[in-house]
Amino acid sequence: MLEYIKAIFSVIEVLLLSMGVIPVDTNIDYGGGDYIPPSVINEMVIVEDGNSDYFIVTSENPDECIKTAANELQTYIEKVSGAELEIITEGNISENGKAILIGETQLEKEIIDIDRSSIKADGFRLYSDGKYFVIAGADSRGTLYGVYTFLEDYLGVRWFTPTLEVVPENEDIIVDANIDRIVEPSFSVRRNDCAGTNDAHRARTKMNVSFWQPATAHGGALTYVVWDASLPSLVPDSLFAEHPEYFALQEDGTRSTDHICLSNPEVLDVTIESVRAAIEANTMDAKYVHIGQKDNANYCRCENCEALYEKHGGLCAPTLIFTNKLADALDEDYPDFMFTFYAYLETAKPPQDLSLRCNENVAPVLCGLHSACRSHPITECGHEDVQEETLLTAYGEFEPQIAKDFENWTKVADTTYIYDYTINFLNVAQFFSNFGTMQSTMQYMHDIGITGYIYNCGDGHYAAFNELRNYLLTKLQWDVNCDVEYHMMDFINAYYGEDAAPHIKEILDIQTAQIAATAHAFDFDWHYQSGYYPIHTISKLDRLWKKALNADITDEQRFNVEVANLSWEYFKANQFLGEYFFLNPFRLKANEELYDAFKAHGISRVSSFGLIPENKEDVDFMLRPFNWR
Repeated sequence: MLEYIKAIFSVIEVLLLSMGVIPVDTNIDYGGGDYIPPSVINEMVIVEDGNSDYFIVTSENPDECIKTAANELQTYIEKVSGAELEIITEGNISENGKAILIGETQLEKEIIDIDRSSIKADGFRLYSDGKYFVIAGADSRGTLYGVYTFLEDYLGVRWFTPTLEVVPENEDIIVDANIDRIVEPSFSVRRNDCAGTNDAHRARTKMNVSFWQPATAHGGALTYVVWDASLPSLVPDSLFAEHPEYFALQEDGTRSTDHICLSNPEVLDVTIESVRAAIEANTMDAKYVHIGQKDNANYCRCENCEALYEKHGGLCAPTLIFTNKLADALDEDYPDFMFTFYAYLETAKPPQDLSLRCNENVAPVLCGLHSACRSHPITECGHEDVQEETLLTAYGEFEPQIAKDFENWTKVADTTYIYDYTINFLNVAQFFSNFGTMQSTMQYMHDIGITGYIYNCGDGHYAAFNELRNYLLTKLQWDVNCDVEYHMMDFINAYYGEDAAPHIKEILDIQTAQIAATAHAFDFDWHYQSGYYPIHTISKLDRLWKKALNADITDEQRFNVEVANLSWEYFKANQFLGEYFFLNPFRLKANEELYDAFKAHGISRVSSFGLIPENKEDVDFMLRPFNWR
C-alpha cells in the first residue's frame, strides 16, 4: 500500500512540474573536471613565423601505422602554420638537429627511458626537453593516438565529424619545454561508428573497433570473424528438417528455429566446424568470434537446458558454458582468439552462481542498458522499459538492478564489454535525453571494471543531436573524467555556429532537465512524448529555436541547426502542439511541410525499423508523424 501512495505522490509531482507550478532546474551538470588548457612556462618553439628547423623522425624501418602518424603530424602542422616539416629516419638526423620523434627509436633511448610495458595498450607518453619532442606509444597505434592528442591539445585541431574538422591558423607553434605526460584510455575497447565514419576518423577519435575493417594503416582494429546474431549462420535453419533437436524446445512442446539448443553436444560440434571454416576464410586477421542468438527471447525449454538454468540460477548459463566449450575446443589452434557472447534479453542477467565463470578468453557483451532509464543515473534509477505501464512501473521506486547485474557480470568474467545504445531506436527523430547521464554511466562502468564500450550509435541517423552525442561519446570512452560541457560547447560552436551556440545549449539544458523531471527515457520507446512541458516552456523553446535558425551563421551550420530543430517539430506534431494542434485547419499542411523538411534534410526515417514513404502521396497527413513508417 505504501508503494502505491508514494507512486501517487510522484504522479502529483510530475503533474506540477509539467504544468510549470514547480519550476524545473535547468542548470545541468554534464560532469567532469574543468578542462585546463596546456600552459607554456618554458618555451619550445617548433614553428616561428611559418618556418621551422624541426624534423619529424621515425625509426629506420617504420611500420605502416608509424608512417601514418608521421604523415598526419606533417600534414596538420603545415595546415596550422604553413611550415612543412621533413619526415626522415633517425639515421639521417644531424647531431644538432631538432626533432619530433615518432614511435620507438634509438635516439629516444638517449633522451629518456620509456618502459612501454608499463603503459596500457593504446596509451602513450608525451615528453619534451626543449630540443626534442617525443611521442611514444605503448604500441604503434598508441603512437598514432599520441600524435592526435598532440594536435588536439597543443595545436587546437578538432575532428568533430568525418566531414567537419577545425584547424586553427597560427604561424607560431610553441609548446612547453618540460612536458611529461602518460595518457591512457579508460576502456581498452572503444567503438563509435558515427554516420560517414572511416578508418581515419576512427583513429582521430581513438576508436579501435571497426568490426569489419582491418585498418592496418591506422594500427589495426578489433575485427570479428562472425558478429551479432551469428548462431543462425553457424547452425543454419536448413538443419532443422533433419535435426530438429538442434533447435529450441518451446513451451508447447514443439521445436522452433527462433533459438538454438545450446545444451545439445552435437550443436557444439557443428558450431566448432562452422567457426573453423569462418576463421580460415577470414582475410582480415580478425581475432574475435561472437556467439549471438536471434533477436528474440524464445529460448530452449528442453530438459538439459532447464537443468542448467536451475543449477546456475540464470538463463544465461547454457550460453556461457557453450561459449567456454567453444573456446576450449579452438584454443590450441587459435590461442590468440577472443570469444564473446551476448548477455541480452533472457541472458541479460548474470548467473546467481558466481562460481560459473567465463574462460579468460571469453567475454560477455552486456546489452542491459537497452532496458535502463537513460534520463536518470543508472545507479539511482531502477526503472526499466516494460511492455505495459502501470502506476507502479511508471511512478514507483525500484532498486537499480541493471547496475547490480553489470557489477555481478564483472565477478564472473575477467573481460566484459558494454553494448550501448545512444538514440531511441523506435523514434530516432525524437530528442533522446541521455546527455545528462552519459558521463555518470560510463564512470560507473569504468569503476566496476568493465573493459570495453561498444556503441550502437544509430549509424546513419543525423536527427536529434546525434552528431553531438557521438562526438561526446568518443571523448568519454577515452577519458570518463573529461570535461563534458567543454567538449559540448566546443562542438556546438563549430557545428551550429557561435551565434547559434548559446541558444542550442539552452535548448539542450531545458529538454534534458524537463525530461529528467517528468519522464523516464528508454532506447526502445514508443512513448513518443519525450517528456512533458508547460505551455510557457514550449513557447520559450520555440523562441530559442527561432533565434538559432536566424543566427548569423554559415549555410552549412544553418542546415545543421535545421536538422536538430526537426526533433522538436517532430515532438510537437506528435503532441498536437502549436501549428500541429488537432483542431487547426492547417494542421495537415504543417504535417506535409514537416515531411518535406525531413526529406530536404536527408532524414529518411523517424524509426530505425522502417523508412518513411518515398512519395508524399503515400503519407496520410491526418496521422501523427510517428505513424509515418
